[in-house]
Amino acid sequence: MPSQIEIAAFLAREFPQTKCTVESVGQMAATVKHEIGPGELRPGGTVSGPVLMTVADVALYVAILGEIGIVPLAVTTNLAINFLRKPAADRAIIGVCQLMKVGKSLAVGEVALYSEGVDEPVAHVVGTYSIPRNRA
Repeated sequence: MPSQIEIAAFLAREFPQTKCTVESVGQMAATVKHEIGPGELRPGGTVSGPVLMTVADVALYVAILGEIGIVPLAVTTNLAINFLRKPAADRAIIGVCQLMKVGKSLAVGEVALYSEGVDEPVAHVVGTYSIPRNRA
């Protein structure tokens, strides 16, 4: 299976717009990090929902690629998020993904999102990815 370095290089090449970095990958899990700046904040000084959803989606994708190999056409089919508390505006968002099942055509996982250095999650996400039949 691909290494953390290989997956990070793939993301940098194919998704140059992402601000997420791969912190770890393996054993049906992944952790990603997204630095927060003024462009990620919404009125009221909190991290925007789309940023949180992005971190969760990337964490799921990285964990799945770590299990099935680099399959560019694995795509999100469902993403449900529960916002639990206000994220810190001055801390990175950390997405910790644990895959629940990786089958032949679908993968399901959950992601806990944290403000860096804070123990309580700011959001809980469950997502499903479609895995293409032809993985080449």
